[in-house]
Amino acid sequence: MIYENLYKIKEKNNDSAIVILANENHPVFKAHFPTKPILPGFIHFDIVSEVFGIDIKTIKKAKFNKMILPLQTITYIRDNNKFKVLCDDIEVASFSL
Repeated sequence: MIYENLYKIKEKNNDSAIVILANENHPVFKAHFPTKPILPGFIHFDIVSEVFGIDIKTIKKAKFNKMILPLQTITYIRDNNKFKVLCDDIEVASFSL
């Protein structure tokens, strides 16, 4: 695992994965703003790579709509090489590889 203890997998199949993020004490949440812990956007690619066993070589398109905070539950929905990222049933990001 690239970022040890950053998340726990709640559910996973070939087309989706649900992960629960660690608390604000995890070092990755201190990357952007020391007083406002958020998940850096690039971390989504690392999570998808690990969870789905994908070797990411190219990111064709990426859009980040909302900040993701510690302890949130995130759902990654996969459609071939396209991904939607949901938090509380709201699309917070999307990208294609």
